Amino acid sequence: MPRPLTYAAAINEALHQAMESDPNVICYGLGVPDPMGVFGTTVNLQEAFGEKRVFDMPTSENAMLGVGIGAAMTGLRPVLTSQRVDFILLAMDQLINNAAKWHYMFGGGASVPFTLRLIAGRGWGQGPTHSQNLQAWFAHIPGLKVVMPTTPSDAKGLLLSSIFDDDPVVFIEHRWLHNAEEHVDEAPFRLPIGQASVRREGGDITIVSMAYMTAEAVRAADYLKEHGVACEVLDLRSIRPLDWDTIFRSVRKTGRLLALDTGILTCSVSSDVVAHVTERAWDDLKGAPQRIALPDTPTPTSRALTRDYYPRAESIVERVCTMLGKTDISAAPLTDRRNVPHDVPGDWFGGPF
Repeated sequence: MPRPLTYAAAINEALHQAMESDPNVICYGLGVPDPMGVFGTTVNLQEAFGEKRVFDMPTSENAMLGVGIGAAMTGLRPVLTSQRVDFILLAMDQLINNAAKWHYMFGGGASVPFTLRLIAGRGWGQGPTHSQNLQAWFAHIPGLKVVMPTTPSDAKGLLLSSIFDDDPVVFIEHRWLHNAEEHVDEAPFRLPIGQASVRREGGDITIVSMAYMTAEAVRAADYLKEHGVACEVLDLRSIRPLDWDTIFRSVRKTGRLLALDTGILTCSVSSDVVAHVTERAWDDLKGAPQRIALPDTPTPTSRALTRDYYPRAESIVERVCTMLGKTDISAAPLTDRRNVPHDVPGDWFGGPF
């Protein structure tokens, strides 16, 4: 029976259900048994399953990842929770050269069923070393699956699929989504990795987005609909593999593409989306595809700088109007953020989509 659940609570429920169904699932990482439970996602896990299956770790990401990879190779299904995507950079060698390549190097005879939960996004002035969005980096590595759910239902269903996948999965949560709420089925369910979701249907332009940028894309699409512009919003949900079939089907319908990204512009996932569409659907395009992503600079810390650093719904509206030649539509009603706290999207945001 569906009932209201936040994104963070949906992840917590998925972890409980995975551990209830399979004694080989373990959950560990810095702060996992802490009363705050990593933004609430790991609350009460240790009380339910004990210290042998749910435990804290010293602040050594290289050791944490090594423990998980070794455990996965010997039959467990570890879920390593990292409080920030930035922290796991200290363990990239093991992630790339052990976890990602193991299945290939043994001719398909061995696997690493390992899930790496990483939290991306920004808030309260975290700046250049605590708010990076590195999904394109992980997606570049053959052998890694990369998942970025947007809604609470997707977070639950995709996390359960990730935990029970026999390949290593990098599961990225944008922290601005943790308080989003929608009705989520109580029973366990799994969603296929590599399948996009159509959040809004339309025939004028295709907007491809991911994670929190989907929330901004939907807000922009709903505003534009009031002015006669029908945007089709595709939420990728999975960065590797990418659902090319859904992307091409939409672009062939609309003839226009705007790709959004939570990371920096250069070498981004949005770059790959535009490249593939340009190569394989050129004759279907009515105009040049465009991208919106972060500037190619480190993330600023102060509110004065971050205010104009991150693209929002108004950025999307302005770009869509430029692409469609709609000079009579103004994004001004979306721009007032004077009273919005630094670490929340805005009072408009609550989900679902």
